[in-house]
Amino acid sequence: MKIRCLPVAVCLAALLGFTGVVRWGEAADLSPQTRDAYEQAVTKGLAFLTTKGRAADGSYSASAGPGLTALVTTSFLRHGRSADDPRVAESLAYLQKFAQDDGGIYRTGSLYRNYETCLAIMCFQEANRDGRYTKLIKRADAFVKGIQWDESEGHDPSSLAYGGSGYGKHKRPDLSNTSFLIDALRAAGNDADSEAIQRALKFVSRCQNLETEHNQTAFAAKNPDGGFYYTIAAGGSSQAGTTDDGGLRSYGSMTYAGLKSMIFAGVGPDDPRVKAATGWIQKHYTLGTNPGMGDAGLYYYFHTFAKALDATKLESVVDAQGTKHDWRAELIHELARRQQADGSWLNKNERWLEGDANLVSAYALLALSYCQP
Repeated sequence: MKIRCLPVAVCLAALLGFTGVVRWGEAADLSPQTRDAYEQAVTKGLAFLTTKGRAADGSYSASAGPGLTALVTTSFLRHGRSADDPRVAESLAYLQKFAQDDGGIYRTGSLYRNYETCLAIMCFQEANRDGRYTKLIKRADAFVKGIQWDESEGHDPSSLAYGGSGYGKHKRPDLSNTSFLIDALRAAGNDADSEAIQRALKFVSRCQNLETEHNQTAFAAKNPDGGFYYTIAAGGSSQAGTTDDGGLRSYGSMTYAGLKSMIFAGVGPDDPRVKAATGWIQKHYTLGTNPGMGDAGLYYYFHTFAKALDATKLESVVDAQGTKHDWRAELIHELARRQQADGSWLNKNERWLEGDANLVSAYALLALSYCQP
């Protein structure tokens, strides 16, 4: 997927280059050692999923729903496998079975209709080289727009739920669901100025710990560190907990998700929201944990970390101590270090299903796809 706002990213780097936060275009090509680590990690990871993770019908961890199969299949497609590869084709055919009459792609009765449909949109778009899935994607695009919280749900722009997406039509929205919504809308061909993406941007902006003209919520000034938390809706909550004065703590995966979402929605480099988010990243740069969450959701974090920094087109990050990080090389070596002998990845902290090797391996391979030499 091409990011329409590439000039924004270039300007962002130029603007922030003198502050020590980030640098533009300074990283050299990956070293031979790093390239080898990348190739070995990808080869071993794909082999694990093919030989041990995959069921006979082309699914992966089917009991968890079709979203997991979509994630794994997308990782194969992003690493060069064709939609006509027999194993990939079987997985795509498996996913198509979940296409519903309402346009969504989800398991009947699922609480995760937005997640599952958004992940399917991104998967089918990766496979849609000859237009074979265009109709399916178009119907799914209409479905996820239809469950977004907007005027049709009785919420005008003043509502703190406005623009977001959550676990189904009547479940409060959150930044994770909304981030996947924006990803899927872009994959389906919506540009940054589309009404659905601009609605989503309102919700994303209100999940940031920063008081601006876009965010006058009760939490905006309590913990103004520029990071993002889980949701402003339904009274607000953060998976990282609260500050002493009742503010919502920022954490890594949501901050990278928030930054990525703003970029995809066309937010410019001189915008205070972008500056604050990149400042938070500078202060909390790490691949050892999901900042603010320890090892909970660590591989989800790796994925959002890579996708967000790739979206910015920033080749390196300088942390608060002045150390320059080639984030792609560091991520490659970190994931290679964490890879199991059988080629899989696994999080000992099983929160958010990260005890499932198929899910975690998909996250790792998707993260690596943004580090390709």
